Amino acid sequence: MPVASRWHRGGTPKHNLHFRNEVQQSRSILLELLIYLIFLIILCILTFGTVNPHMYYLNKLMSSVFLDTSVPGEERTSFKSICSIPDFWKFMKGPLLEGLYWDSWYSNSQLYNSKNSSRIYSENILLGVPRVRQLKVRNNTCKVYSSLQFLMRECYAKYTSKNEDMSDFGLQVETEWKYSTPTVNAPWHWGFVGVYRNGGYIFTLSKSKSETKDKFINLQKNDWITRGTRVVFIDFTLYNANVNLFCIIRLVAEFPATGGILTSWQIYSVKFLKYVSNYDYFIAVCEIAFFIFFIIFIIQEGIKMIKFKFAYFKSIGNWLELLLLVLYFFTIFFNLYSKIQISLILEQLLKHTEQYSDFYLLTYWLIFYNNILAITVFFAWIKIFKFISFNNTMSQLSSTLSCCIKDIVGFTIMFFIILLAYAKLGFLLFGSQVDDFSTLRNSIFTQFRIILGDFNFAAIQQASPILGPIYFITFILFIFLVLLNMFLAIIIFTYSEVQDDYSIGRRSSFKLCKPIKKICNNILEKLKLKKPQEGEDDKSKKNKDLAEEARKKGFDENEIQSAEQMKKWKERLEKKYYSAEIQDDYQPVTQQEFKDGTTTKLQNETECLTKRTQVPAKYT
Repeated sequence: MPVASRWHRGGTPKHNLHFRNEVQQSRSILLELLIYLIFLIILCILTFGTVNPHMYYLNKLMSSVFLDTSVPGEERTSFKSICSIPDFWKFMKGPLLEGLYWDSWYSNSQLYNSKNSSRIYSENILLGVPRVRQLKVRNNTCKVYSSLQFLMRECYAKYTSKNEDMSDFGLQVETEWKYSTPTVNAPWHWGFVGVYRNGGYIFTLSKSKSETKDKFINLQKNDWITRGTRVVFIDFTLYNANVNLFCIIRLVAEFPATGGILTSWQIYSVKFLKYVSNYDYFIAVCEIAFFIFFIIFIIQEGIKMIKFKFAYFKSIGNWLELLLLVLYFFTIFFNLYSKIQISLILEQLLKHTEQYSDFYLLTYWLIFYNNILAITVFFAWIKIFKFISFNNTMSQLSSTLSCCIKDIVGFTIMFFIILLAYAKLGFLLFGSQVDDFSTLRNSIFTQFRIILGDFNFAAIQQASPILGPIYFITFILFIFLVLLNMFLAIIIFTYSEVQDDYSIGRRSSFKLCKPIKKICNNILEKLKLKKPQEGEDDKSKKNKDLAEEARKKGFDENEIQSAEQMKKWKERLEKKYYSAEIQDDYQPVTQQEFKDGTTTKLQNETECLTKRTQVPAKYT
C-alpha cells in the first residue's frame, strides 16, 4: 500500500483521522440516545400514570356482584347464564336489585345519611340513578313465505336503523312506553348480532329499592319486553374516592331474531379527576416535558427533510420517525380533548344526582386516548433498535430482515391466500355447528389457533365425519409443515448470507463499543485511575532508544534496519487482520504481499546467518 494513502494531508495518519470521526459519531449517537432515553422515561411515566393497579380489582369486584351472582335458590341463573325472558326478569328483581341498593353494614347498622344514595360494598357510591333502555324493530320488516303464512303472519327482522320501531306501545303513559330521541351524540354499541344506536324506550330507576322493585314487577306484568325487542341496556356509574376511580358499567341483553338471549357487558374503570394528589401534578409536569420533546422532534425531522429532500423517504427508520410524530400528535390532541370534555361535562353530571349521569361518552374518548398512548409506547420502544443496531449482532439481525423483506412479502401473500381459502372452507363446512367457525372472523382466528396447537378436533369431526378430518389433515400439511418451514428457510438462508458478507467485509459495520471504550479509558487516565497507554510518539522514542542500544552492542546498520522493517511488517499484518478501528482504511493482505513479506524475512535471516549474528529478540 502506498505510503501517501496511509497519511492524511498535514502528516496526520489516516486511521487516526478515521478513529476521530468514529469518536465524534459515537458522541453524537450517545447524546441522541441519552436524550431519547429521557423522553422514553417521561413517556412511560405518562403511560403508567393513566393506569391504576386498582382498576383491575374494581372491575373484578363489580363483575362478581352483577355478573356472577345467581338468583336466590337457583345456582345457575346469573346474568351470564340467562337465556329466556323469565330469567331476565329474575335477574332484574334479584341480583341487579340487590347489587345496586346497599344501605347498611353487615351487622345491619346504618352507614350514612346521604339522601338515600347507595354505596356498593360500602366504598363505591352510586352516582345518580341507573338507566334501562331498549330498542325494538317493527312488525312486517321481513316476509313470511306464502305457503307458511297460515302458521305465522308476524315477522320481526334483525335490528337495523331502518327496521327500528319508534312508535309508542303498551300503556303509553310513562317514558318507558314512549320513544326518546338521543340527546347525546354517543358512539353506537357494537353487539353480537347488531350495531345499536342511541335513544329508544328509556326509564330511570328510583333511589328507593322498594319503588324500583315495584317498577320491575309492573313492567313485567304489562309486557314491556315484546317480540320486537332486540336489545336492553342497563347503564350506571360508580365512584370510589379511596382510589379516585370511576367505574362505568353497561350490561347488555340482546334478543336475536332466532329467539333466546345473548348477554354481554362492558366494565371500565377510569380516572376522570386527574390532578388531585402530588403525583398527579408530577404527571402534569411530564406532560409539559412531553410536549417540548414533541416540538424538538418535529424540528429535527424538518431539518432532515430539508437536507435530504426525497432521499429522506427512502429510509424505513425515517418512516418510523414520521409514524411516531403522528402518534405523538394524536396523543397530545386526545389528551387535551378529553380534559376539555371532562371539565365541561363532569361538573354538570355531578350536580344532578337525581338523574342518570351519562359518563359513557367521556369513557369512550378516555379509553381511545389510552389505546393511542399504548400504541405510541410500543413504537417508541421499537425505535431503540435504531441505536442498538450499531452492535454487530443487532446489525446482522436488522440486515437480515431488510434483505429478506421482499421474499417475506411474497410469502405472506401466498400464506394468507391459502389461509383465507381454508377459513372460508371451515366456515361453510362447520359454521352452523361449531362455535369456532360460526363467523368468518372466528374461522380466521381459529386457523391461527390451530397453528399454535389450540383446536377442538372432536367438534370438527362431529360436525362432518368425512370432510372434517380431511380439512384438518390438509391444513396441517400445507400450512404447518410446508409454509411455516418455508418461512423459516427464508430467514435462515438470508441470515447465513448476511453473516458471510460481514465475515469477508462486504458490509461495513460501525462498532460503537470501541470508541466508547476509548472515551472511558481517556476519562480514567485523566482521573489517574488507569495507567496511560503508549502513543505513537512514545513508541517511536522507544524504538530509537532500542536502536541506539543495538549500535552500542556492535550491530551494524543493515541488521538494525532489517529488524525495524520486520517489526513494521509484523505490525502491518496485525492491523490488517485484527484491527477493528481501521478496517475501512486497510484492505486484507494479498497473496503477493504475503510472498514479498516472506521473501524479505528469508533474505534477512540469510544475511544474519551469513554474518553469524543474531537479531535481538526484542525486535522480532
